[in-house]
This record gives sequence, structure tokens and C-alpha cells, in this order.
Amino acid sequence: MAKSTAKLKRKVSKLKKKIKGLKADLQDGSTTSSISPLAPVGGFPALPDIGGVTFAAGAAGVKYKNRTDVMLAHIAAGSAVAGVFTRSSTRSAPVLDCQAKLADLQKTDLVADALGVVVNSGNSNAFTGQVGAKSVDFVCAAAASVLKTDAKNILTSSTGVIGQPLPHDRIADILGELSQNLSPSKGADAAAAIMTTDTFPKGVVASVELDGKTVNISGFAKGSGMIAPDMATMLVYLFTDAAVTSSAFQAMISAHNKTTFNAITVDSDTSTSDTLLAFATGAAGNVQITDADSVQGQKLGAALHGVMRDLAHLVVKDGEGATKFIEVAVTGAADDASAQIVALAIANSPLVKTAVAGEDPNWGRVVMAVGKSGEPADRDKIAIHFGDILVAENGWVSPAYTEQQGVDYMKQQDLRIATDLGIGSGSATVWTCDLTHGYITINADYRS
Repeated sequence: MAKSTAKLKRKVSKLKKKIKGLKADLQDGSTTSSISPLAPVGGFPALPDIGGVTFAAGAAGVKYKNRTDVMLAHIAAGSAVAGVFTRSSTRSAPVLDCQAKLADLQKTDLVADALGVVVNSGNSNAFTGQVGAKSVDFVCAAAASVLKTDAKNILTSSTGVIGQPLPHDRIADILGELSQNLSPSKGADAAAAIMTTDTFPKGVVASVELDGKTVNISGFAKGSGMIAPDMATMLVYLFTDAAVTSSAFQAMISAHNKTTFNAITVDSDTSTSDTLLAFATGAAGNVQITDADSVQGQKLGAALHGVMRDLAHLVVKDGEGATKFIEVAVTGAADDASAQIVALAIANSPLVKTAVAGEDPNWGRVVMAVGKSGEPADRDKIAIHFGDILVAENGWVSPAYTEQQGVDYMKQQDLRIATDLGIGSGSATVWTCDLTHGYITINADYRS
């Protein structure tokens, strides 16, 4: 009996030490979560230097010790700026500040002074009342001082836990050091600093030739959960050396946002902090674009669209607990707006998403989601495809379809669910991921 008791005590002691170690890991900001199986094989791309843009990142201890959690960016004077933000009625203090400043900055074609961007992770500074607004002012004043510009030219974003005061003094304290380490090659550090439950930093690059000049575009984003954007998604930053006016640039970003960041969903929840900011320095030397619909404007817009779409896909591929990437395409709807509603009904359905997680080709759940959307549909005209496999048609299972076909298809990581409603010409495509136990685990412990 005594030996058994002693053995049990040793096991308890070892378990306590293990728990203590895990708590220490969490406290210093390290993570035990594995990288998403949908992460790009090549990892984070080499971001091209964008003339007029420099970055730095550091650890301020916003939530965890020894974790890189603040990024600083400096954008040269004479740049164009654009942005889109969440339309949530509980927008964060940084979002409200950015919206107001952007409206003023865009009153001229180009911003006369240098711009600064400060982003922190760990705390969203949302639902913090006047205290939150004062925190934004404090950070902006500190950033303006070290970047030698005006506070009206500083844009901030915060992401993390809602409802807790932002420790703005910790952020301000490291801005001087960050300003001394600004470099055009530190975009990867900046991308890592803004992550919360993300399992990998997300970056995309592209180039396009305009007027014989090579124009570079780079962007990075964070987002993993609370993803059902009503503008952009969580936090996104785009940089290009193209010469373009703010008005034309804004037109491009707003238009392409609709079919990229506003066409993804992880869990149907819209963040209080969703922000997309884009900057164009003009360093490439192309003839300035003043009209988004011009030939050169369309070329730049198409390249921007590719970067935005690929970043949006990466956010979905890092969806909390995700193991499957799903494209949901709807055609034959009454109009495009109706198709979008139906596509999101399918993409947001917990039953569809859990079926995919379990690799169950349960096409009946797709039928259910179409019906619950409330949009016009004719039961006897609906057709459903899993990839190239015709699963259902004319309101019934296809005679050629076999369950084994569906089972085999669902084992893939990248899936496509296509539904034709057969009543019109409207179409839409959205992207989502499956819903697994991992999502519950992450969010049940989010504030711990």
C-alpha cells in the first residue's frame, strides 16, 4: 500500500511539473498548436522591397512576455492610401480612428506627409469606451514623434481579446527602438507580429508591368477565427510601388474586396476589428493612374485582385481547426446577390462543415442550406456537384452517382461544392473550411 501511494505521488509530482511547464510556455507567448495542414508548402514568401516602405517588429508584452506583438511601418510622403473596414456596430477604437483619418487623408490625390502604421496583437482595444480612444491617441502621438510626422498621419490596428484596456504605454515604449530598426526587408517580421490564433504568417506577392515599368505588390494578413468579413478580414496590409491617386486606388480596393475578402467565411462571425489598409508609393515610376477603369488601372486592379484573393484563401486555410479548404460555387440563381446569400448559407452551415470534416458526402445538407437561405430556388431544378461528380439533379440523386464516389472525393484537402439553382443567371463563389473539434478547443480556451 505504501509503495502504491509513493508511486502515485511521484506521478502527481511529474504531472504538476508538466502543467507548470505548459503554463510557462503560454506565459512567454510560445504556442503548442501545430501549423495548419492547409498551410502553403513553401512557407512565407520573400517579399519584394517596396520603395518608400519600411518595417520593424518587436515584443511589447501586450498580452504575453517575449512574444513579438507590435509592428511599425513607415510609408513615404507622396503616397496614395486606401482602406476598407468592418461595418460592425461594435467597431473597435482603432477602426473608428482609421476611418476618420482615412477620409481626411483622401481629400488630396496623394498624402503630403509620411504615414505610419502601428499594429498590435493580443488585445483588440474593442468595447473599451473612451479609454480605448485615449489609448489610440496615446499610441498615435508616440508613433508620430518617432517617425517625425503628425498624429493625423498615423493609422493603428489592434487584434486580440475584446473588452480589456489596451496597455498602450507598453506599445509606446518600444516605438523608439522600432523606428531605429526600420527596414524594407522586415515585412516577414511585421506579418508574424500581428498573429493571434494564426498558425502561420500569411503573405502574397505579385508584379505587373505598367508603361514599361515593373510594379511590385506585396501584402500580408492575419486571421484564423471570427471570420465572416463585412468589408475585409481581420487585418490586411497591402503595399505597392505603383503610381496611382488615392481615389483610383480606393475604387480598386473597394471593388475587388467584394469577391475576395468579402467572399470568405470560417465561422460566420464578423470581427469588431476588420481592417484592410493599402498604400501605393509611386516609386515604380509608371505614369500615374487616375482612373481605375483605364487600361492601366484595370491591369493594376487585376494584379491587386490576385493578391487579395490569395491572401483571403490563406486566411481560410488557417481557419481555427481547419483540415479542409472548400470552394462553394452557386450558379443559376435569380441574380448575383441572391447567389451570394445561398453560397454563404452553404458555407456557414455547421452541418455542411462538420460533414466535410468527417469526410461524409452528405449532399442532403447542401439541399438543406439552399432551402434555409430564403432565396428563390426550385427544388426540382437544383443540381449539385462535388468537384466534377454530378451528385444530384432534377430534385433527386443522380442515377449515375454512387456513394463511394462521394466518399473518395471527400478525402481530398481541397474541395469544391457546386450548386446550380436552375432559375436564372446569377452566380457567386465563396470559400470556407470545415468545422472540427479543434475550433471548439481553441475558442473554449481563447481568454486563458
